Amino acid sequence: MVVRFGIWQKRKGECTDWSTRRSRRWSCAGGGCQEWRHVLRQAGIEQDAFVTTEAYPDEVTYRLVEALAERQGLPIEQILEEFGVFWVTHMAREHYALMLESGGNNLGDFIEHLPNFHTRISLLLPHLEPPTFWCSDRQPDGLTLHYSSRRPGLTFFVVGLLKGLGVHYGARVEVTVRGHRGQGAPHDTFEVRWGASS
Repeated sequence: MVVRFGIWQKRKGECTDWSTRRSRRWSCAGGGCQEWRHVLRQAGIEQDAFVTTEAYPDEVTYRLVEALAERQGLPIEQILEEFGVFWVTHMAREHYALMLESGGNNLGDFIEHLPNFHTRISLLLPHLEPPTFWCSDRQPDGLTLHYSSRRPGLTFFVVGLLKGLGVHYGARVEVTVRGHRGQGAPHDTFEVRWGASS
């Protein structure tokens, strides 16, 4: 199974550096930079450094995800989920702290304001094409999140992002995938429930 794990897509079908740099940072955090070199070698990628906001072929991201999963002996879905958590708890806090803080006072508000978050990023990086999020069935302790992107295979990355947002807001989060494009659905649907962190 081949998946992409960069959530934004260059309008011409290329992946931005965010995927490659995040995977390097995540890999180094988990196993040291020597592990990153092993991942690159296993993926057949000679390039060691990636420039922010530069576009790279999606094939680079495919190969990195597969190499990370194989080296760690984990399913690709688990790699994507763990990486989504890491992205929020490390990368977003470092690079988009102000936007994270202005997204809402709690997890539910932030999720409902995801379109605004992506609009702000679009202003910074107009050459990228954001995914689409919308919510339904809002309750005091949860909601249904709908996600659509031209990029396939990001379902479990989004699960990780939602769990990472739970960490950010100090909430215990449960995410259930109710349907996704890989199963033939028109878009991905998540049931998101939260409560106070224990």
